[in-house]
Amino acid sequence: MKINKNFLILFAIMFSIFSNAQTLKDPSTSIYDIKINTLDGKPLDLNTFKGKKILFVNVASECGFTKQYADLQELHETYNDNLVVIGVPSNQFGGQEPGTASQIKTFCEKNFGVTFQLTEKIDVKGDNQHPLYKWLTSEELNGTTNSSVKWNFQKYIVNEKGQFVDYFYSMTKPMSSKITKLVK
Repeated sequence: MKINKNFLILFAIMFSIFSNAQTLKDPSTSIYDIKINTLDGKPLDLNTFKGKKILFVNVASECGFTKQYADLQELHETYNDNLVVIGVPSNQFGGQEPGTASQIKTFCEKNFGVTFQLTEKIDVKGDNQHPLYKWLTSEELNGTTNSSVKWNFQKYIVNEKGQFVDYFYSMTKPMSSKITKLVK
């Protein structure tokens, strides 16, 4: 049996491309395996959000972008059939989230009517970076891209299957078409 040399070359190229694509698209850790608590200190099971997109946002009560809480609430209300908004308090940027869990919850409810999920206050960068943000910012873990959290209200989107989709810096408003087209 004689095999065409061009066929073998094409087969080798296609195999290489497929193998590399599978490696990039198959993260070693699932977002659903990550443990994090709610703002009330209870475990938040990310598995309960399978089948929905998730928007993670590191939030702070004393930031110039804090008014985005209102847009996050609108996004939550508008797309809640297929999107979960999760606010993740962090005090790493200018000390702009100094409050306790109770203070954060009261502030968000009173000033912005927040009903979307809030987690415990965590580190989103640095030596004590929470595993959630290690996954969101590491191509090795999320299978897509590396990033770093630059400031409060940076947004990360994960699809219905728990795969990393994209991220947006603070300047991108939650109701921006860049985000809404991904969550519809």
